[in-house]
Amino acid sequence: MKYPIFFSFLFFLGSIQSSQAQEVSGNDKVSFIPPFDFPITFSGNFGEIRANHFHGGLDFKTGGTIGKEVHALADGYISRIRVTHGSGYVLDVVYNNGYSTINRHLSGFVGEIARRVENLQYEKESWEVDITPESDEYPVKKGQVIALSGNTGYSFGPHLHLDMIETETDEYVDPLPFFMDKVKDTTAPRAEGIMLFPQPGKGEVEGKQVRQSFPARPLKPITAWGLIGTGIRAYDYMDGVHNKYGVKNVVLEVDGKEVFRSVVDRFSYDENRYINSWTHGQYMKSFIEPGNRLRLLHASNGNRGLVDINEERPYQFVYTLSDALGNTSKVRFTVQGKKADIRPVEHREKYVFKWDKVNYLQEPGLELVVPKGMLYDDVWLNYTVRADSGDIAFTYQLNDTRVPMHGVCDLRIGLRRRPVEDMSKYYVAGVTARGGKYSIGGKYEDGFMKVGIRDLGTYTVAVDTIAPVITPVGQAQWGRNGRIVFKAKDKETGISSYRGTIDGKYALFGKPNSISGNLVCELDPRHVEKGGSHVVEMTVTDGCGNRTTEQFNFVW
Repeated sequence: MKYPIFFSFLFFLGSIQSSQAQEVSGNDKVSFIPPFDFPITFSGNFGEIRANHFHGGLDFKTGGTIGKEVHALADGYISRIRVTHGSGYVLDVVYNNGYSTINRHLSGFVGEIARRVENLQYEKESWEVDITPESDEYPVKKGQVIALSGNTGYSFGPHLHLDMIETETDEYVDPLPFFMDKVKDTTAPRAEGIMLFPQPGKGEVEGKQVRQSFPARPLKPITAWGLIGTGIRAYDYMDGVHNKYGVKNVVLEVDGKEVFRSVVDRFSYDENRYINSWTHGQYMKSFIEPGNRLRLLHASNGNRGLVDINEERPYQFVYTLSDALGNTSKVRFTVQGKKADIRPVEHREKYVFKWDKVNYLQEPGLELVVPKGMLYDDVWLNYTVRADSGDIAFTYQLNDTRVPMHGVCDLRIGLRRRPVEDMSKYYVAGVTARGGKYSIGGKYEDGFMKVGIRDLGTYTVAVDTIAPVITPVGQAQWGRNGRIVFKAKDKETGISSYRGTIDGKYALFGKPNSISGNLVCELDPRHVEKGGSHVVEMTVTDGCGNRTTEQFNFVW
């Protein structure tokens, strides 16, 4: 953690105005300046579809570099300071105007905060730390430098991720309206495909009772009968950049009447996993599954946005896509009603999970409880069990495709064999379609491995007795660069913890970028005596407690 000396007092100096504050459309009492004093562009926008969550803020580009000065958007105070493997260096700011922000993926803090964080890291002997200061400890003025932009945590390139939270509701809101007059955008969203979802036992599309994808503008009408839902894959774009963004507003009309609307403008943290119900891959569904409580979805046809194709005639579907700046495009296609006999769903009752009930599944060696509220719609499980010779446990396919659930559900799998006496070496493994295994975790309890799962997929039990591998990176350059780097890998349960020492004293190793996963220590003469030979020792432990310790010599 090395910063030029002037950063030590920058934090308490007078504010640096980067631009005139602008007024937010619809709220003339709230204004913010941008976080940077250079023209702003974005690599990601609010509400983009991500794995199991919405993108909660704006990603500001920083010209491919780290270390850009991040300014306070208004008057307020710093409310939380963190270093995490997920979001890197994180700074929360509460503003006096009813909003707060979370600044993620920073390269570092400035002034007294930088010193306080480093001292706590050495005191706790941990890279990850969390500080909640008093509201009067770190006041900030509009334009004041509060941090430096970076590429830390799960970050694929230098940028600033900025979450905007409404203080009164604690909800994430779209920050873009606060910076509208700083953004030039005349490019409308564009659709790349549509998908039709015949409802199980109630509809069909093109003679089949399975979902099907089509071009955004089909050359001929799509035939269907019964109850169907639709979805669209579309992205927004902005002038002068090549990034794809999420679409703020999607409206579906059928025969001139609105049936569905999504407005991605705010959500609460607890609503994040509802994205698994609203989307199928990158397709946004234009209907609402019965267990989906996502408030940004609105159905206006009394049927959750589902369309009943019950006449042999053409139905005119029109999508209207618009972004935050009002750029709009339309997608039109025709669904031709074609009468058909629709087969009812035939399934054993014990393998039908209801979205509005508590569901139990008990099989030899398997117990699963799915509480009410965990499913978004009824699920017809494609359940099978496989017993391979020599396996520690049966392999249980709850369903052949992953069905996300809204929370953690208890799963217990019985052990058939115990090749290792130490029960801490066993773990529940998810099984991919190709047979690969990945660790879910879990603990041994009365002949079973117990674990919490978030998806109805395929699971078994595996054992991990193999210790992680530690590899030095660029060892010959450690002394010259003043930087020690290790790569730690574990094939089964992953790295759960690490600790390094230099000459027997704790050394501050961290994982600055979790994509690369490198463990890095910046040599500091305050902690390591310069001008001699040193011994660095690194210990890494995996998810089952297997541990590796290696020592290396270097001169600095």
